[in-house]
This record gives sequence, structure tokens and C-alpha cells, in this order.
Amino acid sequence: MDALQQVLNVVAKAVGLKELTLGSVFRVVLMILIGYLVIRMIMRVVDRLLERSKSMVDIRVYISSGVKIFLWFLLALMIAGSLNIDVTSVIAMLSVAGLAVSLALQNTLSNLAGGLQILVSKPFVVGDYIDADGTAGTVAEIGLAYTKLTTPDAKRISVPNNQLAAAKVTNYTNEGGRRVDLVFSASYDAPTETVKTAIREVLDAIPAVRQDPKPVIWINAYGASSIDYVVRAWTTTQDYWDVYYALMEGVRDSFARHKVEMTYNHLNVHLLEKK
Repeated sequence: MDALQQVLNVVAKAVGLKELTLGSVFRVVLMILIGYLVIRMIMRVVDRLLERSKSMVDIRVYISSGVKIFLWFLLALMIAGSLNIDVTSVIAMLSVAGLAVSLALQNTLSNLAGGLQILVSKPFVVGDYIDADGTAGTVAEIGLAYTKLTTPDAKRISVPNNQLAAAKVTNYTNEGGRRVDLVFSASYDAPTETVKTAIREVLDAIPAVRQDPKPVIWINAYGASSIDYVVRAWTTTQDYWDVYYALMEGVRDSFARHKVEMTYNHLNVHLLEKK
């Protein structure tokens, strides 16, 4: 026993303890075993609660890891207190270190907070086409610090999550469809029904245009030298640009077939002969 106590005294001096007895070692081992069982029970409850929450699906792993680290840190403080170690100085030192790290990594922590906000609130998911303050593209990846977008011209843009969390985000995919809004100008001489028929033929010839809700064609404005017709047609987000350009090209040819003049701004000058 004396030899064992001498070994414990050597260990105590090495780690900076005043004394280390066999009883204190047994107490530490018992606390570790009990703490391990308690932490396992608590983590089971936490994991079950996280599984029930649909909004926490994407950040479940991070929350679970954070809770586990906190519980083990708490157990370490309790063990240190049982060994008569001054934990207040350790906590103060960690607080100062944490403040220094937070100041040095301010932007990174801001991005992490923004990423957690996006993952919880879900303003968009992977595969959505979004526009955030002029930055538009399909969401390719949502990370904790950055969200990656793929533009229609195959560019990859990494946007900091703190900017996305504070930006006005327009999600074009969330509702399952997108409306194409176009305005075409026709001459005052063209009958209204003739213009609508010419546009409707183009809409019927595009398979990607949805019929529910049906496309609509209305007179939108009376201009100085033409009448503006607004066309609204629904399609999928993937087919939006195909429908957009098919309408732009098809209406021109259809107007030509129906003898509808596509006017432009002009000024008519009438000369009167003085008698």
C-alpha cells in the first residue's frame, strides 16, 4: 500500500495536485462510470426529441454533438472539483480564450449562425432556384458557412450564409411552378380577337405550357402607337426559359401569318396644302 501511495504522490505532483489517495482515485473512476451512463441516457432522450422535430433534420448531428461535448465538459468540471482543483480559474481562463476566439472568428461565427438559421427555417432546399439580392442560381449545397449556387451558365457561386440569412430571398421552385409574364405590342388596326388568336396558337403549340391554370391574354395598356397585350402562362421551373423564348420567337411568326403588325414608336406627320 505504501508503494502504491508513493506512486499516487508522484502522479499528483506531475499533474499539479496537492495529494492523490486511493479513495480519490476510486471516487473519480466511479464518477466517470456513472457519468458515462447518465450521458448515454440523456443523449438517447435528446436524439428521440430531435428525430420528432422535422425542422431539426439537417442540424440534428450538430446539436447532438454539441450537447454531448457540453455534458462531458460538465462531468470533467465535477471530477476536477472532487480532486480539489480550483475550477473557477479554469472557467475564467476558458472564458477569456473563448472571447478571444470569437473576436478573431467573428465573420466565421456569423456565417455559422446564418447557416443554422437557414437549415432550421428552410427558406430553400437543395435543388431550388433562388434569387438573393441579385445573386440567382440553383442551390447545389447548403453548408454551415457557405451556400453554393449553380447559375444557368454553369458557374458555381459560394455565398456566405450570414448574407443569405439577412437577404431578401425569392424562391422560384417552392410552389412547384413558375409563371411566364410577357407583353407584346400590336397595331391599333389589328382586331383584338385576331391578336389573341395569334398568341393563343403559339401557347397551344408549346407542350410545356400548363393548361391548369389556363394561360390568359389581356389588353394591358393603350400606348401612343400600339396596344400592349399581356400574356401569362404557367409552366415548371425547369421549363421556364424554354417557354419564355419559345413565346418570344413564336409570336413574331404568328403575327406575320395573321397580318398583325408589331409596331414601334413612331410619329405620323400630315402635310396640308395651303390654298
